[in-house]
Amino acid sequence: MSELPAGIDSFLKSAGWGGADIDPIPGDASFRRYFRIKDSSGDGGRKAMLMFAPPPEEDPKPFLRVARWLSGNQQRAPEIYADDAPQGWVLIEDFGNDRMRDWLDDNPAGEMKAYQAAIDALVDLHQQPAGPFNPYDLAVYQRETALLTEWYCPAMGLEVDQAGYIAAWEEALSPMFDRQKPGVTVLRDYHAENIMLLDPATDGSGAQGLIDFQDALVGHPAYDLVSLLQDARRDVSPALERAMLDHYIARAQPDAEFEADYARLGAQRNAKIVGIFTRLNKRDGKPHYLDLIPRVWEAMERDLAHPALAPVAAWFGVNIPQELRDAKGGRPQ
Repeated sequence: MSELPAGIDSFLKSAGWGGADIDPIPGDASFRRYFRIKDSSGDGGRKAMLMFAPPPEEDPKPFLRVARWLSGNQQRAPEIYADDAPQGWVLIEDFGNDRMRDWLDDNPAGEMKAYQAAIDALVDLHQQPAGPFNPYDLAVYQRETALLTEWYCPAMGLEVDQAGYIAAWEEALSPMFDRQKPGVTVLRDYHAENIMLLDPATDGSGAQGLIDFQDALVGHPAYDLVSLLQDARRDVSPALERAMLDHYIARAQPDAEFEADYARLGAQRNAKIVGIFTRLNKRDGKPHYLDLIPRVWEAMERDLAHPALAPVAAWFGVNIPQELRDAKGGRPQ
């Protein structure tokens, strides 16, 4: 067992969970740590999830703010039992073990229903007025796409046209901004590893819970759809992507440019992810993320084929060789 953080016992005691069993959960791509808490002292026992988001690297206040907004707007975020935000402690409802990703590994026949339920949850979220969060504006989009030229290109030994890259993205994304007003709440990391199946039916249609939403912004309704259907961590077939995109369109009735904006945001998000995964290897010593990059390139190539991405596709054509963008290429060392 890894060493428990200082202060964990005193926080649990102050929250009314003193003496409970503490089971660390393996971490991944951040400084946050999670612990499953079980208190067997009462009738039937209690369980909870403890998040430790230690300052200065982490700040749990955005998580608390978004969780409370989601819960107050008919969305299934975990209930907050107790918190000490200045010290990084948050005790929340335990959604169990059935991550959508893991459940689908064991129940592939439930894929269609599980994704339909995830799409329906997005439609419901998008029918609510946007939360009191910062805008997903051009500066944020550009800061994210810059991760590719900041991390991936140097890792591959590429000298690229940085000014041209910025200009290409501005040209491609600018037509979209009028259509993301007034905007919807964008969770920003909505995919099968961040969706919990709370009571999974045999066909995957059970209730779903949200996690990892602390970076929420106000932006375009296509963004979380892209995050779900162009998943960097799980294969989503083009046929399933198409079927779920059609399901969203049938329910939400977006404007005629929605699919063009979906491609714009798919390319934008995938460029960001290639940069992030390279950074996780180079800076944080987590090389297993490199194995996911070919899947991301494959999705981005489909996005770049859309006419709305012509300026960005032209830049890639000049600056990043095609063999690096093929599904089996482009893995930094």
